Amino acid sequence: MPLAAQPLLLLTRPEPASRRFAAALAPLGLRVLIAPVLEIVPVAHDAARLEGARGLVFTSIHAVPSAGPGRGRPAICVGPATADAARAAGFRVTEGPGDAARMLPLLDGLGQGWLHPHGAHVAKTLPVPGMVVYDQLRHPLTAEALAALAGEAPVILPLFSPRSARLLSEQAGQARAPLWLAAISAAARAAWDAPAARAAVAPTPDAPGVLAAVISLLPVQQTTPGRVEAPRGPD
Repeated sequence: MPLAAQPLLLLTRPEPASRRFAAALAPLGLRVLIAPVLEIVPVAHDAARLEGARGLVFTSIHAVPSAGPGRGRPAICVGPATADAARAAGFRVTEGPGDAARMLPLLDGLGQGWLHPHGAHVAKTLPVPGMVVYDQLRHPLTAEALAALAGEAPVILPLFSPRSARLLSEQAGQARAPLWLAAISAAARAAWDAPAARAAVAPTPDAPGVLAAVISLLPVQQTTPGRVEAPRGPD
């Protein structure tokens, strides 16, 4: 397939998470462009209350820096990337299955003193007292990303949340390029409010599921160059 006609993988999560996902798909030889549509910024919060918590529930890697030193305290983490960050901060980690809905059984019977530091926008409310510690601000697509969307080659768009799907559809809605959507969930797919040439919903609501959805969109000859490893994330 000529280079100009090959699909482009447009990754719009914050850069560290996008790089992890791109690395997992490297064996497929896809062209990759990283252009985040969200910017993570800390917000004022009660740091002393977090540092004094008996235990913490982390549903995003972005909340870990707000929590202070782990000091061996327990932390229940949504998935592997967040778990890695919490261990590095000194927490005693229980690692969840990759998404907030499936980690709910881990939260049964926690008792008093647990906190859930999270972003200003959450996909699911947990049965643990919460505290906003960061915001996810809308960020415009780069000129390079807009040029890709105005081209003729297909653009593969992984959608990792309903909110990012809405923000991206607002900016990509007039794209000339065929858009191939790989949504983490039916809710993320439903939040996309623009035309799409192809779409697949992840078989599981996590990074390996989105990876499988991306692969399902590709022509058969592009899915066999090497072994594709599941990324650490998308938490």
